[in-house]
Amino acid sequence: MDTSTYTSQSAFDGSRLRVILLVDLHEGTQQQFLDAYEHMRSRVASVPGHLGDQLCQSVENPSQWLITSEWETAPPYLAWVNSEEHIETVRPMQDCVRDIRSMRYTIVRETGRAVPLADRAGEELRAAVRVGDGATRHALTFTVKPGSESKVAEILAGYAPPESRVDDSTRLRRTTLFMHGNRVVRTVEVEGDLQAALRHVSRQPEVRAVEEALNPHLELSRDLADPASARAFFIRAAMPAVHHVARAGAEPDGLRRHALFYPAREGCGMALARLLSQQDEAAADDPASPVHRSTVFHRDDLVVRLIDTRDPEADPVRALGIHGTRKAAVLARLLDGAALGVTGPLSGERDATRLLAHTEMTLITDRRAADRS
Repeated sequence: MDTSTYTSQSAFDGSRLRVILLVDLHEGTQQQFLDAYEHMRSRVASVPGHLGDQLCQSVENPSQWLITSEWETAPPYLAWVNSEEHIETVRPMQDCVRDIRSMRYTIVRETGRAVPLADRAGEELRAAVRVGDGATRHALTFTVKPGSESKVAEILAGYAPPESRVDDSTRLRRTTLFMHGNRVVRTVEVEGDLQAALRHVSRQPEVRAVEEALNPHLELSRDLADPASARAFFIRAAMPAVHHVARAGAEPDGLRRHALFYPAREGCGMALARLLSQQDEAAADDPASPVHRSTVFHRDDLVVRLIDTRDPEADPVRALGIHGTRKAAVLARLLDGAALGVTGPLSGERDATRLLAHTEMTLITDRRAADRS
């Protein structure tokens, strides 16, 4: 595969993962923080895929701490960090923290390891580095009370967009909102610091007004005036991007952004996200594929695939990511067809067209930054 023809970011490349947390504590909470860390460390030690962690304190400022952890690959970490167990595990630490920043890196090269990698069964470093486009992608998903869908769509479509420029190095590139039944998915593309951009957006009066207007319609209640309640809501709503691929070169005319909703059978969400990611990676080199750009978001048993294409109905098989031998059958085994109102095998283009109609989400708003230089 010629990696010069596309940009790609993926959680499924098999690389070990390094997670870094930069933590700034409230004065006087150091011991409370250490107790909370010991509680967290004892819980995470038994999580599959976790290899180890370190806690470091700043030499210059005793209120600043660094937590690093290493994981076999990204998928087990994502499964852990998105779980209810993780939310409960880190809760005691939150009262100590003034600010926290999370960063995730795949390990590409290393030196000085005591045990040679050749002697560690199943371990290898990724030989090729991926080429990105300078953007970080993230999504939030939540459900609203049945019957409130049209009101929620009106609220989400009607607000003024926030200022795209966050600071000299960070800006919002694009924000897109979709609905599927009573489920909302909000995707963002950020150039620079994702967390700085999200904080910037949350402070905008227009956005705060929208969030307050949504509160009566949410199935999971929240109190945005309570930091703990707001934090828990947005942690549960987070839907990380696990794969992104885009063809190189100028964007073709007539592209439109679509979102496809793939509810997975219980316990099959990660496998489904991996399947779609592999299909999109292969399609990046396929001239016949109508998809110019795609991003796969995953949380628990929910997968959302964002695609930029002219007309998905012109080639529903490739638009769904099921082109190739037996790929449709694999998707049918992983997909919760009953949740979509689609049952039975996927045996041809007619079935693909029917599935596409049931998976496509309704576009509410798609906003790009005015200056895309």
